[in-house]
Amino acid sequence: QLQASGGGLVQAGGSLKLSCVASGRAVSNYNMAWFRQAPGQEREFVARITWKDNTYYSDSVKGRFTISRDDAKNTVFLQMNSLNPVDTAVYFCAADESRRRHYSYTEMLRYDYWGQGTLVTVSS
Repeated sequence: QLQASGGGLVQAGGSLKLSCVASGRAVSNYNMAWFRQAPGQEREFVARITWKDNTYYSDSVKGRFTISRDDAKNTVFLQMNSLNPVDTAVYFCAADESRRRHYSYTEMLRYDYWGQGTLVTVSS
């Protein structure tokens, strides 16, 4: 089970840090990712950290967001800086057991487990 938290309301230019706590599994054994879904939009890839600590970002967040992992806390984080209204969305964390490698890591179908989402609202 994945539990995402840390969302909220922030002004443009501000920062938020999202957390995704895993229960029943060790995040160090998985490739972990964040996706987001804005109102009326499809869910889109945001960032990924592999079990080897390689990180990947969408072009829209590269240089502003940082994904990290704390194995002792069994938690994955998403530090979001320089937020702007287009970042408004429900953010979801996901875990990939590497069983569906025929899908790109940017595709939802690559991922085996999903958290419930946390809402981030950026006001202008």
